[in-house]
Amino acid sequence: MICLCVNLARRIGLRPTVDCLKIVFDWLGVTERLPEWTTVRTWLMRAGVAAIEEPIEPADDWVWMADHSNQIGPEKALAIIGLRASKMPPPGVALTHQHVRVLTVEPGVNWKREDMERAYGELANKIGVPLAVVVDGAVELRDGAEVLQKRRENVIILGDFKHYAANVLKKIVGDDKQFAAFMSQVGCTRSAIQQTELGHLTPPSPRPKARFMNLAAVLRWAQMVLWQLDHPDSKARREITVARLNEKLGWLREFRDEISRWSACQAVVSASVTFINEQGLFRGASNQLAAKLKSLPNCEDSRAVADRLLAFVRQSEEKLAEGQRLPMSTEILESSFGLFKQLERQHSKGGFTSLLAAFGALLKPATPESIRRDFARISVKQMRTWVTQNLKTTLASKRQTAYGEFAKAA
Repeated sequence: MICLCVNLARRIGLRPTVDCLKIVFDWLGVTERLPEWTTVRTWLMRAGVAAIEEPIEPADDWVWMADHSNQIGPEKALAIIGLRASKMPPPGVALTHQHVRVLTVEPGVNWKREDMERAYGELANKIGVPLAVVVDGAVELRDGAEVLQKRRENVIILGDFKHYAANVLKKIVGDDKQFAAFMSQVGCTRSAIQQTELGHLTPPSPRPKARFMNLAAVLRWAQMVLWQLDHPDSKARREITVARLNEKLGWLREFRDEISRWSACQAVVSASVTFINEQGLFRGASNQLAAKLKSLPNCEDSRAVADRLLAFVRQSEEKLAEGQRLPMSTEILESSFGLFKQLERQHSKGGFTSLLAAFGALLKPATPESIRRDFARISVKQMRTWVTQNLKTTLASKRQTAYGEFAKAA
């Protein structure tokens, strides 16, 4: 029962887990008492703390991936996950959550270089200095990792490829004067048609915090609508008048050339990100990537994007020894944050809560053996101690205090 609940909660949330089990039990005629959702939460948090505190396999080829996640307020959670370089999946296979493990999770308010130096140093004291650290463009994450090079001369610090590629897109596409006008029209169009007969042609939801990491969906939508505008007999246009379609979506024709050019840039980025995710970084990676990009449609801007990405890969691969292969992306960590937000559901916009303790349990499915092992090591009391030591006063508890003081004064 515990194993089933933990695995369900990882995917569909706490309350839906209990609701789902009730439906299944009623259907099967099972009379066993169901756990409360708060009990499932406690189980998941114990498994999470056990994953964070699990002893690390001693080795000199650990690769760390570090990033911050923030929700509301000044607090950010530092998460570092890792894998051994010798246990990377074979070329052609991207990393999955089961390839990595959580090394540390630590919330905090101030994450300057000195704070990251402390966090890296404490983790190194606990499990040893890594072979490599992969971080995004955040200065404190990158510069803070330099403290590790004082303890191990050959520590490799790599920049996350996807973040770098997004910054290149921002520079080349985002600085285009027409792009701002295009995105403004996309926003207006979304509001204008999403509840009309044109609803199936609504553009994707905007992602303002990571616009250039998620630009592909918007450009794909624009290409699709342009095709629909050019093909009046398409099934998607049935029950839509020509005048109505032109009124709401005809403006895209004005950006046809730009959309083609931006899409070529995006194609270079998408192919490059896929290559790095599946092949990793190694000596000669830039040459293999260059050969792959030659087959794509190109223009002056897309060639500029390709040149910058290839230069970044070439510069990065020079840090590696011949025959060495390492990950060059923190995308698996980003997706772990996504899993955590799914678990939190509506609370993901309300600041971190004690549920942060469950983060470690999200990467791998539970088994009866792992539950027995984890629960033998981490009691409810130990889990609560971890929460107290790491979270202290949460934003949610501060909000409760504010409303409580108001209620008493009213």
